[in-house]
Amino acid sequence: MGRHAIKTPPHHATWDEFLRFWQMADEMPVFESAWNWDHFYPLAPPYDGPNLEGWTMLAALAQATSRIRVGSMVNGMHHRHPAVTANMAATIDIISGGRFELGMGAGWNFMESDAYGIDLGPLRDRSDRLEEGMEIIVSLLANKETSFSGRFFALENAWCEPKPVQDPIPIVIGGKGRVRTLRTAARFADQWDMTFPETPSDWQELDEVLRSHCERVGRDQAEITRSVHLGTDGEPAELLERAQDFFDAGVDVVVWSWRGELDPAGLEALNAAIEAA
Repeated sequence: MGRHAIKTPPHHATWDEFLRFWQMADEMPVFESAWNWDHFYPLAPPYDGPNLEGWTMLAALAQATSRIRVGSMVNGMHHRHPAVTANMAATIDIISGGRFELGMGAGWNFMESDAYGIDLGPLRDRSDRLEEGMEIIVSLLANKETSFSGRFFALENAWCEPKPVQDPIPIVIGGKGRVRTLRTAARFADQWDMTFPETPSDWQELDEVLRSHCERVGRDQAEITRSVHLGTDGEPAELLERAQDFFDAGVDVVVWSWRGELDPAGLEALNAAIEAA
């Protein structure tokens, strides 16, 4: 059996419910990490319902937990300047005692971006922005000073202090873009995540693309952890059978993305099934 994580989309529930759920997961060693997301609108109806902001949640949840690794899967590069992201990442890593993982992606949700006047742009812009931003974030977290000039960002002798506890913070890049996103993952990611593949063969097809990009950029593909999102619809035994198909195909981590009500009994049942497997 492979490795397991949980994800709680921060919509349609209260802070107290999320807090209780994460603290329960923190006490269940089978779950290595817990994630939320970086969206401002719910991604399930009603779209005008409640949705807590992900980064501020993570800072609080880092204080409320002690073991489990924490992160947002994944943050839209267009939501904030990469220098701001780097400083936020370093701070949460310090708050968590070195348990933070930085998830990044190119962004896709026009509904919230257009409503807030945040420029998302066409695919080329999103891909260029992600690649530029990753160069900046990696440099700021590692180096004393960073200078950069690109299509979207420009820095001159910029710094990020204090540095994070981890050296380096693990980077997760999520996405399915064959040409650009997977190339960026090959360059920068410690983990590549694919959301909700229909079948293991669908995942394997993109994994082969990632391997090809790694070969072209001179990266050992074995350095990159593979994860997939799977939903929690179904009985625990059925869920684990589906997960095993992906583990057998080469996936390292299944991120159980919670569907519906944050039911503590459901988390306990999944935990018990994984322990018994």
